[in-house]
Amino acid sequence: MLFFSYFKDLVGREVTVELKNDLAIRGTLHSVDQYLNIKLENTRVVDQENYPHMLSVRNCFIRGSVVRYVQLPPEGVDIELLHDATRREARGG
Repeated sequence: MLFFSYFKDLVGREVTVELKNDLAIRGTLHSVDQYLNIKLENTRVVDQENYPHMLSVRNCFIRGSVVRYVQLPPEGVDIELLHDATRREARGG
């Protein structure tokens, strides 16, 4: 639940989602659920030469189980908040 609540705070910001099949999609985070399913708007493919068929896709829903990484905007990362939440979760509280 730590990451779910963290991602909810990033709604409206631009993120890059790398999938397990090496496809990387950049877009505005519209929504995220407890399974880390992600909906992106105003999307564009990072490597357009290898995925030309994805150029017309503007909105997408990404199932959480196919996500490898989510790259967050540097200004959107509150390190202290993540450290505190990680410590609480490690203690079981």
